[in-house]
Amino acid sequence: MDAKKLIGALAIVAVLFSCKEAPKNWQLTDTVTLDGINPIGITSTDEGVWLSDGDHNRVVLVDEAGKIVKSIDSLERPMHIAANGNELFIPLYGNDEVWRYDSSLDQHLLPSKVQFSDSLDAPAGVWNRDGEIAIADFYNNRILFGSNDEWISFGKEGKSEGDFYYPTDVQVTEDAIWVADAYNNRVQVFDKKGNFVKVIGADQKMNAATGIFVSDSEVFVTDFENDRILVFDHAGALKQELHDRIDKPTDVVVLNNRLYAVNYRNSLMNIFELKKASKTN
Repeated sequence: MDAKKLIGALAIVAVLFSCKEAPKNWQLTDTVTLDGINPIGITSTDEGVWLSDGDHNRVVLVDEAGKIVKSIDSLERPMHIAANGNELFIPLYGNDEVWRYDSSLDQHLLPSKVQFSDSLDAPAGVWNRDGEIAIADFYNNRILFGSNDEWISFGKEGKSEGDFYYPTDVQVTEDAIWVADAYNNRVQVFDKKGNFVKVIGADQKMNAATGIFVSDSEVFVTDFENDRILVFDHAGALKQELHDRIDKPTDVVVLNNRLYAVNYRNSLMNIFELKKASKTN
């Protein structure tokens, strides 16, 4: 290859590399004050963002400024809530039930009665994925999973793989059940038969893994006592730690490519967006 052709080839390579998208990470872009709300869980319907306010025994719909638009009151300490369409699923830690509520109506539906032979003991988290329901049964140290009206229960108190020590949140994806195993300070993953698959975050020295959200490519975990949110890939590799304005975080959700994280201590909702990572020397 002569010199001119070599220089041309190198120029093309340089252009290709310059066009490669720079890596991005989650960066704080906004903070919303939640006056009079002590948030535990967060989810969304077509109406907007819903928060569970366990200290005030209610679930509230808030606008972009954090003001309450609608409130479902007289609930017994609602915890990590979920939504499917316009239907809210509300675990009531205080009276051992899970309720359903159609957020498009101004009235409650009857409390859902999970059909199995024993009972819940302080349900702390719930998830509904097109009829598949998972419940984190806090004091029973187990997960209930229902599909097509058939229910299974898995887990027991302990530290080993597949055991729980007060699970607080749960999410169902296409082929897995993800559990925030709060006081074992880890996330555990199971198949839909309740078989253990893997552990995530056990080496990160978490102190109360209270909330979890699984996106198409990432796993977000609130590390409550360490005032941080950990971001993993689905294989369990740590990608990022979020600390900005994080103070006793309880739950997270990704909505329209924005990460919403709620703080229990100072009643803040922090919003993060994926932006190009800043260069470091």
